[in-house]
Amino acid sequence: MPESTTFYRIQKLPPYVFAVINEMKAKARAAQMDVIDLGMGNPDGATPRAVVNKLIEAAKNPRNHRYSQSAGIGQLRLEITKHYKAEYGVDLDPNGEALVTIGSKDALAHLLFAVVGPGDIVVSPNPAYPIHQYGVIMAEGHAQILPMPTPEEFLSRLEDLYRKSVRPPKLLLISFPHNPTTQCVGIEFFEEIVRMAREHGTMIVHDFAYADICFDGYKAPSILQVDGAKEVAVEIYSMSKSYNMAGWRVGFCVGNRHMIHALARIKSYLDYGVFQPIQIASIIALRECKDESRQIAAMYQKRRDTLIEGLQRANWEITPPRGSMFVWAPVPEKFREQGSLEFAKQLMAKALVAVSPGIGFGPLGEGFVRFALVENDHRIRQATRSIRQFLTS
Repeated sequence: MPESTTFYRIQKLPPYVFAVINEMKAKARAAQMDVIDLGMGNPDGATPRAVVNKLIEAAKNPRNHRYSQSAGIGQLRLEITKHYKAEYGVDLDPNGEALVTIGSKDALAHLLFAVVGPGDIVVSPNPAYPIHQYGVIMAEGHAQILPMPTPEEFLSRLEDLYRKSVRPPKLLLISFPHNPTTQCVGIEFFEEIVRMAREHGTMIVHDFAYADICFDGYKAPSILQVDGAKEVAVEIYSMSKSYNMAGWRVGFCVGNRHMIHALARIKSYLDYGVFQPIQIASIIALRECKDESRQIAAMYQKRRDTLIEGLQRANWEITPPRGSMFVWAPVPEKFREQGSLEFAKQLMAKALVAVSPGIGFGPLGEGFVRFALVENDHRIRQATRSIRQFLTS
C-alpha cells in the first residue's frame, strides 16, 4: 500500500500534540533519566482487593467465558440504578435507562455515531477532552465550540447561540467536573442547561467521568437530578477513576430511554459487551467499595495540595480545583509567548517533568498546561523542586 494512501476519517484528525511530549519522555527514560510523569490521567493506584478477588473467582467459572450481552448483564445494570438512587435520589429503569459500556470513551464515541447525522451541530465547551470534539467530527457532525472561561460565561454564550442561530444544536456535550479545566458546577447550572435543551429540542450528553473525585466538601451533582432531565439527557458514568479501574474498561450510559436504545442498537452490531467476570466484579465495586472510593478522592486531594503548595514556593500561583484528578495551570508569564507546547517541552527537557500542553485540548487551551495527579506525594514534591529550579534559573 503506498504511503500516500489516505483514509476518509483518519485524515479528519489533527496531529496528536501529546505525542511530542510522549516521545521526549520515552527517549529520556531510554537514557535512564528519572522522568516524573504528570501527563496522562492514568490512575496509579490498585483496584480494591474485593473487586480483584471477585474477578478471579468469576474467571474460574467456564460459564463466564462465553459471549456476554452487549447491553451488559442485568445484575450490573440493576446495581448502577441502585447507585444512582443512593447517591443522587434518581430513579432509573435498569431495563431501558441503563446500559453497560466498554468504558466511557466507548459510550461517548458510539453514542455520537448513533444519534448525530451529517452536519448536525454539537456544541461543547472548549478547551475539552479531545474525544468531545473529534468524536463529533468522526460521526460527520459539526463540532461547534464555545469558550468556557467560567461555567456562567458558557451558559451566557449558549443562550446567545440559541437566540441567533437559524438551526439550533442537535446535541450539547458537557462534562463536570471538567477535564482539563477542572471547573465544577452546582445543580443550578444543570437546571439552566436542561431548560434550554427542552425549550429548543436539543439532546444533552453529560460525561460524568470524575463524579466521585471531589474535594473540600464539594459533591458533584448529576444532571439527572434536574426535573425533566431524562426527557433530553443521558449521563456517562465511569468506574475508571472512582474505583481505580481504568484498565478494566467499564462504564455506563444512563438516562433518556430513546438515546439509550439508539446506543444499545448500534453496540449490538459492534461488540458482545465487557468480559463477564469484569462485569461481575464491577457489581462488587458498586455494592461494597464506597469507602475505597472516598479514600481515592482523599488521596487526590492530598496530592493536589502537595502540588499546589510546591508550585507556590516557585511563585507559580494556581487556584486549587474542587474536583477531577488534574490541576489546570496558566503558563507562567515569562514563558507565555512561547506557547503551552514549547513550555511543556522545556519542563520535560530541563526539569524531567511531563505535563500535557493546553493546546492539545483545543485552541482555547493555549496558555495553560495540565498536571495529572498520578504520582505519589514524594514524587510530586520531587517534581515541584525540579520545576522551581527550572523557573528560577
